[in-house]
Amino acid sequence: MTDIQDIFKKSNVAVITGGASGIGLAAAKYFAGLGMSVAIADLGGERLANARAELEAIAGEERVMTVETDVAQKEALEALERAVLQRFGRVHVLMNNAGIGPETSIFSPQTSWDAILGVNLLAVINGTRTFGPAMLAHGEPGLIINTGSKQGITTPPGNPAYNVSKAGVKVFTEALQHELRNTEGAKISAHLLIPGFVFTGLTQGDRREKPAGAWTAEQTVDFMVESLTRGDFYILCPDNDVARPTDERRMLWAAGDIIENRPPLSRWHPDYADKFKAFLEKKD
Repeated sequence: MTDIQDIFKKSNVAVITGGASGIGLAAAKYFAGLGMSVAIADLGGERLANARAELEAIAGEERVMTVETDVAQKEALEALERAVLQRFGRVHVLMNNAGIGPETSIFSPQTSWDAILGVNLLAVINGTRTFGPAMLAHGEPGLIINTGSKQGITTPPGNPAYNVSKAGVKVFTEALQHELRNTEGAKISAHLLIPGFVFTGLTQGDRREKPAGAWTAEQTVDFMVESLTRGDFYILCPDNDVARPTDERRMLWAAGDIIENRPPLSRWHPDYADKFKAFLEKKD
């Protein structure tokens, strides 16, 4: 297993999509604080300019790059890679983190489904397929971190487009890591970041202050780094409301729907409410 310090060092380069806010910006600040060169990709405007200023205050202008990028467009990701390689030479950390989450239903307009799948899933696939070959070719240790969601595992009712996109990220990242570990000479590993309740622009809604149950983006990144140091693939983050044992029971119950031939999403089915409650409270 590669020592994470061989990756998180001053001569190395990190690229983060969705890097102008939330978890992406917190990760960019962390990497910049280590002295790494950092390139963040996001939609343009004041947010991206502000993020650049914050990062330059940490790492200096020469180590920071911002690129206005619509990650849903494969050509834009290819342009991002060309720009980063021209500026910094190579990439050691790729964090496919950009995400959106407008509410959808099964029969929402096609544009809503296309937008979520384009940003949350296809951008992860295309980002990996764009940056991955050169990361493998340079022969130095590196990471590809894809941001998933617990909703991609337990797939709760509501916002099916988001759940489908994040379930796809999980499946893709598992397949990616399997392929990487079976590629001779590969020094790149893949990891699935599964945040808990994090107070970001994606989750805050009309709230001005962080709810007590939520983690900050910085807490999430700290946990991510601790998990990467251990070599974890599944970076299952708790928060101030839900501890890991509860997440584990919820995930086990979701898998049990198939094994026990229960109705789909039985956790939210009235006929199974008492059974799920008992299962959640059961002590192994």
